[in-house]
Amino acid sequence: MLMRTDPFREMDRLAEQFFGTTTRPAVMHLDAYRDGDWFYAAFDLPGVDPESIDCTVERNVLTVRAERRRPTGDKVELVAAERPMGVFTRQLFLGDTLDTDKLEAGYENGVLTLRIPVAERAKPRRVNISTSDNGRREIRS
Repeated sequence: MLMRTDPFREMDRLAEQFFGTTTRPAVMHLDAYRDGDWFYAAFDLPGVDPESIDCTVERNVLTVRAERRRPTGDKVELVAAERPMGVFTRQLFLGDTLDTDKLEAGYENGVLTLRIPVAERAKPRRVNISTSDNGRREIRS
């Protein structure tokens, strides 16, 4: 018996992994960078109600959870449904060099931006060097 495979099945599977489905949304995309003494993480969450966003830090693991819902109501008639809906979750593992107790978060134009200061203990500092002869040295040539 000759079995034929659907050439588009594999493409559909890959597209679902990248873009998600209506029942299993794709991950939220982010940019992360350091600017001086601050670390930033910006998450794309267009169309998400700010009240549905939950951001927690536990043992240097940052978890962002958000939900996008379809409009509901007696007169709402769904004509097209291409945007992923449901719960989105993303975790970042933060190094010990960040002060997560002072994390700041803001949501504007569909972007959740987290701002975390670099911990004082992780910043470069000058080390004083002492000598046993009270700082005096004789140089001979």
